[in-house]
Formats: sequence, C-alpha cells, structure tokens
Amino acid sequence: MMKFKLLLTTLLCGVFCSSLSAEDGKEKDAKEEGWIQLFNGKDLTGWTPKFKGHKLGENYKNTFKVEDGKLIVDYSNWEKWDGSFGHLFYNKEFGHYILRAEYRFVGTQVKGGPGWANRNNGFMIHGQSAESMKLEQDFPDSIEVQLLGGFGKGNRGTLNICTPGTHLEKDGKLVKGHVINANGPTFHGDQWVTVEIEVHGSEVIRHKCDGKVVIEYNKPQLNDGTLLEKGTISIQAETAPIEFRKIELKPLKK
Repeated sequence: MMKFKLLLTTLLCGVFCSSLSAEDGKEKDAKEEGWIQLFNGKDLTGWTPKFKGHKLGENYKNTFKVEDGKLIVDYSNWEKWDGSFGHLFYNKEFGHYILRAEYRFVGTQVKGGPGWANRNNGFMIHGQSAESMKLEQDFPDSIEVQLLGGFGKGNRGTLNICTPGTHLEKDGKLVKGHVINANGPTFHGDQWVTVEIEVHGSEVIRHKCDGKVVIEYNKPQLNDGTLLEKGTISIQAETAPIEFRKIELKPLKK
C-alpha cells in the first residue's frame, strides 16, 4: 500500500509539474517573441477608466473589474442604462504594433441599452488621451475596431470599423462614413474569439480573425485631416457584458 501511495504521488507530481512547465514555456515563448501583456490577469494595473459625466479614474458602478483571471465589463450593479458610456484606457500610447486579444460576450445587455450596442464592444486605437476628453464626451476621437457577437441566427461579422471624430482611406478613397463593414466571421453564443489588429502608424491598419485579414485601410486621420501616427488604446463599456482573458501587444519597427 505504501509503495502504491508513493507511486501515485509521483505520478500526480509529474502531471502537475508538466502542466506548470507548459504554462511557463508559453509565457517564455511570448516574452522571447516580444509580446507585452497589457492585462496582467490579476487587476487593472496600467489601465484607467473614463465614463461620460464622471471624472477620470472613477470606475463608475464598478463596471470594469477582474475576476478569475479575466478582465470583465460587468453591468450587475446597473438597474438600467443611463447613457454613461465608458472606456478603459491603457496608460501608454503606441503607433506600430500588433494587438492580440481573446474575448467573449456573456450574459445579457443592461436594461434600456440601445439595440446597436447589444453584444458590441471594441478596441479604440490611435485614440486621444483620456485626460483630453471632455466631461460629457461619449467616445474618444479614435478608430474603433468593433468586437461584435451574433444574436443566435443571421450574420453579424466582427471587426467592423467605427470612426468617432475620424476618417480614413480605403482603396485609395477618403471614407467619411461612421461605420465601415469588414468581412469578419459571425460568432454566436459565448465562445472565445481571438482577434489581431496590425497597426503601422498612418500607413496601413489590418484587422485579422483566425489569422485572416478581414479589412485593410490607410491614413487614419482626424476630421480636420491630421494623420494619426499613434495614440491610446482603450476598450469600451457600452451596455454589453464581455470578458477578456488575454490582451497583449507586440511592438513593431517603423
């Protein structure tokens, strides 16, 4: 019996140690490839919230939180939607990089939220600073890479573009429309989705899902024509619960 217990303990230890070794290996590989973990899996270190009508740094109704290693946009403390759009800003600006994230939509939209915002979030890139936003401003001037979830049937492809305070060029033409559709796939339910955003200053930006480019465009710019070479990165809180289990960035050379 004693030999059996020793053997069982040895086997369990081997499995556990192998698991740890595999995780350590993944982290080591990510570091060697130059990836920076923007989300540390523990807390909101490095991120600052800004909600419409509220001062910078106020995490209104504790909407942004971290639980079980996931960064969550949570509406459990909201009785109904009151128009307070929110954004969570990373504390550094970037211009040339690949942003990679894993997300999924969960739960139900807060009561009274606009229909277009259901199962809708996004990464705001090349954005203005959180400090420069006006108190009652809805969204930062930026290029929004939409993260969209399906409604159980029909098509609602992820990785479209929205342009709050901005324009862009696509296929050599200036585009001033607020929503530019991509050819992203539709994901129903609560499955995890991996996306990448490849950014080369104002030269070219590509949205990718499962390694495939779903849209490419050039010359992101403010409405006055000023080219956007770099800017902030933020995620949204606009009535739809969502979870992120990874947000990482790989700087690129110009």
